[in-house]
Amino acid sequence: MQGLRFRGVCEGMRYPEAQHKEQRVAVFVDVSNMYYSARYAYDMRVNFKQILQEAVHNRVLIRALAYVIRAKEQHEVDFFDALRKIGFEVKEKDLQVFPNGATKGDWDLGIAMDMIAIAPKVDTLVLVSGDGDYEPLAEHLRRAMGCRIEVVAFGKSASRKIVEAADDFLDLDVDHKKYLIPRKVRDERSKQK
Repeated sequence: MQGLRFRGVCEGMRYPEAQHKEQRVAVFVDVSNMYYSARYAYDMRVNFKQILQEAVHNRVLIRALAYVIRAKEQHEVDFFDALRKIGFEVKEKDLQVFPNGATKGDWDLGIAMDMIAIAPKVDTLVLVSGDGDYEPLAEHLRRAMGCRIEVVAFGKSASRKIVEAADDFLDLDVDHKKYLIPRKVRDERSKQK
């Protein structure tokens, strides 16, 4: 349980009084952000099941949403189904391709809207992303809506803005092997099918 930092308190410790088993929790996963963070930092895949378990941390899970971008590749269907089996509601959006060939695929606004809509129904919102664009959202949800904000991300790639805006930050880099799946394991499973 290392790697969790609390605002204004020493780093690297989890304080039991900050979380309790009756807390209602919603988890929002920016899948693209996590995928690229793990890929570039470790050349590995994300263990979303382990991350969900750690994010909920023996509390009451109200909703778990995973936001994905469809790029029209066959392996995506299996991945999206795996997320559903873990317990995520999967929200899908097509990759935008512009006339000049540029592409764009993000869920920033969609995640923000869902977090605002769900905030009155929970005590804690867990954002699984290191994207600093969420900093104003985290500040608003904490101050105006009274929610506890926890961020889960790889510290190496997490924006300092979102880390500082959170009540808690779980740095997945501290015990990265726990939250990652080697590419080799996945490649071997594919060959066995």
